[in-house]
Amino acid sequence: MPIGEIMDLNLKNFLKDREEIIKDAETKDEKSFENFKKIVEKIKEKEGKDKIVCDFTEYNPLHKGHKYALDRGREHGVFISVLPGPLERSGRGIPYLLNRYIRAEMAIKAGADIVVEGPPMGIMGSGQYMMCLIKMFYNLGAEIIPRGYIPEETMEKVISCINKGYHIQVKPYKICCIETGEILGEKLNIDNYVIASMSQTIYKLNREGLKFNPKFIFVRRLEGISGTKIREAMFNGKFEEVKDMLPETTLKILKELYDSGKLNDFILKRFEDRILETANEFDLHRYLPSNVAEILEKRRPFNNIEEIKNALPYGFSRHFKERVLSKLEARIPSETLSKYINNYPAKIKILAFRE
Repeated sequence: MPIGEIMDLNLKNFLKDREEIIKDAETKDEKSFENFKKIVEKIKEKEGKDKIVCDFTEYNPLHKGHKYALDRGREHGVFISVLPGPLERSGRGIPYLLNRYIRAEMAIKAGADIVVEGPPMGIMGSGQYMMCLIKMFYNLGAEIIPRGYIPEETMEKVISCINKGYHIQVKPYKICCIETGEILGEKLNIDNYVIASMSQTIYKLNREGLKFNPKFIFVRRLEGISGTKIREAMFNGKFEEVKDMLPETTLKILKELYDSGKLNDFILKRFEDRILETANEFDLHRYLPSNVAEILEKRRPFNNIEEIKNALPYGFSRHFKERVLSKLEARIPSETLSKYINNYPAKIKILAFRE
């Protein structure tokens, strides 16, 4: 397929996702919740399991570390993967390598029972998408959440607190136990920080009436797996170099795409013309914080993406600039995004499930 046609198709899908997000800010699809429950009950009956296990992972792509955590989770019940999807932009604000339907296939082939679509991470702050993820877990009926972690002194204290039924509060240079007030440490590795943030968000939503108390299962993260090396090998077709990092099922999917000459067709990219058009011609106060909108509007016109990034201030998150680009790309008003988060989940969209 010519590159122009591929980009047109990807843009069409992107714009369709955008319209769904705007719609989901206002409505609920109650039937989708009912259909999901029916599928879960069938799988429970078929597998003889009575617990629901949920985790969220981007699977970009799915490697042996993901597979290891997935296998530990499946020991405890029906495994549901929440796969961030709409707009295909990651929590770092950049395009995923492959679309969510391919990543969902990887998850099912690796052992997941159901894969459902999660929130559009790339246009949200970390606190916002964590809130959406916890609300999704609640609506999926999650009883157990397996999470990979990296051993470190502060994390061991965090795990101890969570296992006692306590919750974690994360502040700059201060990780605390909410119930006891104990200071556990100053900072956490990013993967461990996610766990602490989940605990904090559960506590916050429960105070607002959610009543959600899942059990965490902590899975020590496997060593020797490099997402960067895997992605480089994908681009070059050198799968032998990373075969020890990938499950056979993922390797097979990637090789089939590469051997067919279609892998590069599926690699997702930014719509740079759209970002530049937004930055140069639109009222940026609709999509960005006022201080950021003012900075960009004063500096325009921009000739390329790097000029936009160079004009942006540094945010609290190291991914701030990429998320701004994703907001410019999506053109979803901040007011609409707030309604979307408050109404989340508007539906349960199943991307794949084990027949």
